[in-house]
Amino acid sequence: MSAAQEPVGAEPEAELTDGFHLVIDALMLNGIKTIYGVPGIPITDLGRLAQASGMRVISFRHEQNAGNAAAIAGYLTKAPGVCLTVSAPGFLNGLVALANATTNCFPMILISGSSEREIVDLQQGDYEEMDQLAVAKPLCKAAFRVLHAADIGIGVARAIRAAVSGRPGGVYLDLPGKLFGQVMDAEAGRRSLVKVIDPAPAQIPAPSAVDRALDVLRGAKRPLIILGKGAAYAQVDDDIRALVEKSGIPYIPMSMAKGLIPDTHPQCAAAARSTVLQDSDVVVMIGARLNWLLSHGKGKQWGPPGSKKFIQIDIEPREMDSNVEIAAPLVGDIGSCVAALLRGMGDDWKQPPAEWTSAIDAKKATNIARMATRLGKNSTPMDYHSALRVLRDVIRDRPDAILVNEGANTLDQARGVIDMYQPRKRLDVGTWGVMGIGMGFAIAATIETGKPVLAIVGDSAFGFSGMEVETICRYNLPVCIVVFNNDGIYRGTDVNVSGGSDPATTVFVKGARYDRMMESFGGTGVNVTTPDELKRAVDAAMDSGKPTLINAVIDPAAGSESGNIGNLNPKSALTKKGGA
Repeated sequence: MSAAQEPVGAEPEAELTDGFHLVIDALMLNGIKTIYGVPGIPITDLGRLAQASGMRVISFRHEQNAGNAAAIAGYLTKAPGVCLTVSAPGFLNGLVALANATTNCFPMILISGSSEREIVDLQQGDYEEMDQLAVAKPLCKAAFRVLHAADIGIGVARAIRAAVSGRPGGVYLDLPGKLFGQVMDAEAGRRSLVKVIDPAPAQIPAPSAVDRALDVLRGAKRPLIILGKGAAYAQVDDDIRALVEKSGIPYIPMSMAKGLIPDTHPQCAAAARSTVLQDSDVVVMIGARLNWLLSHGKGKQWGPPGSKKFIQIDIEPREMDSNVEIAAPLVGDIGSCVAALLRGMGDDWKQPPAEWTSAIDAKKATNIARMATRLGKNSTPMDYHSALRVLRDVIRDRPDAILVNEGANTLDQARGVIDMYQPRKRLDVGTWGVMGIGMGFAIAATIETGKPVLAIVGDSAFGFSGMEVETICRYNLPVCIVVFNNDGIYRGTDVNVSGGSDPATTVFVKGARYDRMMESFGGTGVNVTTPDELKRAVDAAMDSGKPTLINAVIDPAAGSESGNIGNLNPKSALTKKGGA
């Protein structure tokens, strides 16, 4: 009926919206432009409509990999990465990544469709029935459920603020299937949306705490700074470098803090790590925690008990004294704390004694020379060091590329060999040391930054997320994957001690050709056996910007069990058959 034919006095039809559109509008209002996920019941149309609304929706082959992508997106951008999954099993797959994000302090929101509350609460057996909110709560920073379309705006806002405020972490947002189809007046829906204002406000340290920290530092004869990935996440790179250089204090970066200040900086003491940890008398922790990665601040690695004082910068007060006494806790955000220390140092700060810095330089020179001998080998098949020498030079020549690294020996050796030159360019397994982050991290890193990615992964680690090479090819991403293939976990030479026909538990198919996986999806696959072949293949891949997988054949006998943390793998005391 035309307007002329409408009955006199007829009311115009009201504009309506629904739960699907309100979720999308709430995310977009808060600047979230990308969703990582796996489509399926009941969120298939949410992904389609988000894409139609102008959001980028990256569909993965497994929810855990999508969750890892969302987590590292949060780390790189300081805005929560969003992962979208189906209910129950899909939710559980994503939950692994959510828990890992929380442990690593990456802001992330896991949004999952779920079964209807009425059926779940009476345990009546709905499709993929699970009380997902209850399952998620112990494993993330916060968890919320939205039951009414009018509450979607506030639910998304609470999730965003919880993910990024204070110590960042993972947040779960439960959206029952019935919610998406709920209809309401469009104008009322718009009014219900919330734009989060200042979601991560600065937390200023107490002046007395700053003075205390400076007093402790003034009394140091052998000071050390440790930079953690929290320092890189803070994105106050210039102030951190200014603090290091003004103080003159040597520093060591934890793995994901490498490049915050170039690893080639004269004050970088990474090549004398054991010496500075043991012999320092005052240690300044910036965005690092005294967890297992630093032997809890105790033991032989740290010298005699009571031989050093700790100054710790952390936004979470409960982190202080978690393992050892913190002489000068600085509670606040890293940017505010570092700026306050810089102001308090004044213009006449006394730098560390030359005796301390000279001893470190001498130890660095000795260790670097020893490492150069190992890196100089040109054996065939390659060992870890001869292959990593090539990749070290690739990153040196391409400092803007993002390095993703996982594995056992592949991770441990690369951390010490490959220098980084820019902040937030090295992404790895983090606090839990969990395998399988590789492809998710690689995909999100290039999506969020536009930079090329070099992923160096062990053959075992690659197995956790290797199917995502199809995702990399589907989106034609500039990702070069180098699989260090030594035919097994740790080594490819283990044998079944029972003498049976089954292979040893740590052995894979010998001579596997991972490069052909990439070729099957239209990418470039290359098999290499020498350092020269590896160099040519990686350079060609990085120059082309095309999806590439390089199968780097490593000596099956190379490597050690669990890399550098084999001591955490208990050994059986029963060495003979029958337990004798």
